[in-house]
Amino acid sequence: MNTESNAGPLALTFLAGAVLGAVAVALATPKTGPQLRRDLKALALRTKRRTGDLAEDAGARWDEMKTRARHASADLKRGLADSVDDLRGTRPSQPDTHEGIV
Repeated sequence: MNTESNAGPLALTFLAGAVLGAVAVALATPKTGPQLRRDLKALALRTKRRTGDLAEDAGARWDEMKTRARHASADLKRGLADSVDDLRGTRPSQPDTHEGIV
């Protein structure tokens, strides 16, 4: 099973559960109105920052995967073209790198 493909939804589920749990604890704790609002605001800011970090990380991983796929595709294309040329006998000869060596 590919764990990388499940990482995004799993992280979002974990994050949602953590937020809901923190909100439940904040609401269940005896605090004054201003204290509760301050705590909820701080929680919201932390959640926003963490979500931004996760989104940035996901974007970087996506860009890396696109680059790897592009390179793999180019390598496959070159290898396939070389194989076809070999089968047809039309592959250009490689220059002799040993000429002039005594």
